[in-house]
Amino acid sequence: MDPIADMLTSIRNAQAVLKETVVIPYSEIKFEIAKVLKKENFIKEVEKKGRKTRKSIEIKLKYENKKPAILSLKRISKPGQRIYTTAGKIKKVRSGYGISIISTSKGLMTNKQARKQNIGGEILCEIW
Repeated sequence: MDPIADMLTSIRNAQAVLKETVVIPYSEIKFEIAKVLKKENFIKEVEKKGRKTRKSIEIKLKYENKKPAILSLKRISKPGQRIYTTAGKIKKVRSGYGISIISTSKGLMTNKQARKQNIGGEILCEIW
């Protein structure tokens, strides 16, 4: 189906019950998304576990006063309908309080970084 949507749903569900960590099956794109979330301070840590076919990603979730750091995770571009944008049309998420993760020719980056580097791409998801 859609592994990125499954990852976002796993994080959303784990935060709903205040879990400390969530473990999801490994893929390169999911690991890169998790690294962007860590860099933007939405999660505490991200770590690769296991080897070869048993690889997984362990994400340590972040909370402030028992409230999740991530309020919303939304998948934008889906396998059935891809959403692309040019650098000039990249929008702010929640007036700059959120981010969107964009898959560009130079790898995954936030909407702010893509606008700064003047490159467009596929909008994978929005987080705030």
